[in-house]
Amino acid sequence: MPDKLLIPREKYLASGIHIGMKQRTKQMKDFIYKIRPDGLAVLNLKQIDERIRFAGQFLARLNKILVVGRKSVSHDAIEKFGEATSSEVVVGRFLPGTLTNPKLKRYFEAEAIIIIDPLTDYQALKEAVKARVPIVGIADTFNETRDLDLIIPANNKSKKSLGVLFWLLAREILKNRKRIKSDSDFEYKIEDFAGEKF
Repeated sequence: MPDKLLIPREKYLASGIHIGMKQRTKQMKDFIYKIRPDGLAVLNLKQIDERIRFAGQFLARLNKILVVGRKSVSHDAIEKFGEATSSEVVVGRFLPGTLTNPKLKRYFEAEAIIIIDPLTDYQALKEAVKARVPIVGIADTFNETRDLDLIIPANNKSKKSLGVLFWLLAREILKNRKRIKSDSDFEYKIEDFAGEKF
């Protein structure tokens, strides 16, 4: 595993990507670095970084990626991700049948799906399981991870955190697809994804 993180540790910490919640599920236990005195769980930064790298390698091989985010804090990040990687995006409500009903106008034959939160994006999760589409899920400390094929442990309730995550994921995908040679060739800034100055 690479020793160097995808971005400096301070930038990760400033985004709050590692801040979990007081609620913790058994499935997320292995991703927790420590519990703060106030009871908040802190996710392992190295594991977050490794999972983003791995997801970037996996998703780079696919052409039909669907990103689903019901939470409004995710909308800027996933729309920009869709633009950068030519992925299909569903912001807000996921229409039942999107993955399972070919007669539907909005039907999409995905090769993989990324969901922001297994709890709020449950309809998409359920359909992806039914359609046998691999699921990449961003899971916070309170999430159940049962049907996720690839878990990216991260704070999934913050605009900044999701902005950084999707900026890095898009950059990794484009590097693995050989569309860009290095990090500096990536034309987008973190602010484009996070919707605010970083």
